[in-house]
Amino acid sequence: MRNWLSCGTTLTAGALAAIGSLVVGCASSPKPAPAPPPTAAPLVAPRAPSPAPQPAAATQAAGKTSAAQSAREYRRDAAGHLYGLHAQRIYQGKMPPLLYAVGVLQVEVDGRGNVLSTHWMRAPSQAPEVMLEIERMVLQAAPYPAPVKLGRVTYTDTWLWHKSGQFQLDTLTEGQL
Repeated sequence: MRNWLSCGTTLTAGALAAIGSLVVGCASSPKPAPAPPPTAAPLVAPRAPSPAPQPAAATQAAGKTSAAQSAREYRRDAAGHLYGLHAQRIYQGKMPPLLYAVGVLQVEVDGRGNVLSTHWMRAPSQAPEVMLEIERMVLQAAPYPAPVKLGRVTYTDTWLWHKSGQFQLDTLTEGQL
């Protein structure tokens, strides 16, 4: 959640607090601070909340299109899109033989790349936190590349989840040991 203070006003408020504590520390005898007049305006006026920043996915995928002519081809574009957004979470190299979770998720995308629905075909129900994390990642990655030749597409991919929280998608996997 963003703080309602901007960086500039946070620094100013911090500087004022530091100066105030120096002045109070230099006084010879502690005196109670006078109460501010009841009509005094606050030092920092709260700003109206700025519009929520668009997720990185919206700024990265805006205007991207997919030339896929089938759901299988689109799956590759969607996997590449997810990998681009979550590069730091991609498991590098071949996955170990025993994975923490494996799930098969079906995603329906409209003609503009927005997620219409998700459906677990094989849910990793032993790891409900993984299910929630995958769903969150899929929804926040929208808009996906627009499937211009398909109009609307439903694709399926398998999520291979390591216990570290890193993953690979079956479409772009490096395999298993």
